[in-house]
Amino acid sequence: MLAIFHEAFAHPPEELNSPASYSGTKKPKVPQETLREFLSHYPHNTFSMNFGHAAVLAYVRPDQHISVHQRQFCGLDDIYCLFVGSLYNLCSLNKQYGLSKGTNEAMFVIEAYKTLRDRGPYPADQVVKDLDGTFAFVVYDSKVGSVFAALGSDGGVKLYWGIAADGSVVISDDLDVIKEGCAKSFAPFPTGCMFHSEGGLMSFEHPMNKLKAMARIDSEGAMCGANFNVDKYERVNSIPRVGSQANWVEWNHHS
Repeated sequence: MLAIFHEAFAHPPEELNSPASYSGTKKPKVPQETLREFLSHYPHNTFSMNFGHAAVLAYVRPDQHISVHQRQFCGLDDIYCLFVGSLYNLCSLNKQYGLSKGTNEAMFVIEAYKTLRDRGPYPADQVVKDLDGTFAFVVYDSKVGSVFAALGSDGGVKLYWGIAADGSVVISDDLDVIKEGCAKSFAPFPTGCMFHSEGGLMSFEHPMNKLKAMARIDSEGAMCGANFNVDKYERVNSIPRVGSQANWVEWNHHS
């Protein structure tokens, strides 16, 4: 999967952007080039959607020769979800949310997102923590221009993110596409974490602990986009709570 969001909508972490991307021989690419490269990897098996200058989503249709993991893409009420992997407790989650038995993982994530955005009584980290499985997903709410992404804690699915030449954030499970598109400004998406365009990055496994950015140095000695790890010794001031429609996860800092 591939998701690209303009920086004005995604607000990516500053630590992802490495100065080495612009001083080396390989420079980051603009989003259109990265999209073309992704589509060229699977010329007969891809689908993409463009949302003007705000976002683009691309999806590789299921093929056992490409990945052992299930791949899904769906949209509902101007909300779109790219999903890789499986939720082992999908049946019980569908029952809990009052959804039909045939609801797949991507559609469930959209329904959970809508519930949290509009009337959710629970912190978003608790909802994501309740997902039992091997998964990665990216949600784009085109109505309000917000981005939400998460990666399961077991490390069974890999996800990467980086910064394109125009400052856009690029998210994909295809490492080669990320490396080519973002040069040095990329890093693995941290396991057990979720990212919201308004609230930033946090651990849903350890929501009370802050995330620390750790510099990455490649084999050439150049500084790359940072890794993010849970800081076991520093805690946040409050548990994230659900906010308004435009700001799904309102991360207030009350003492």
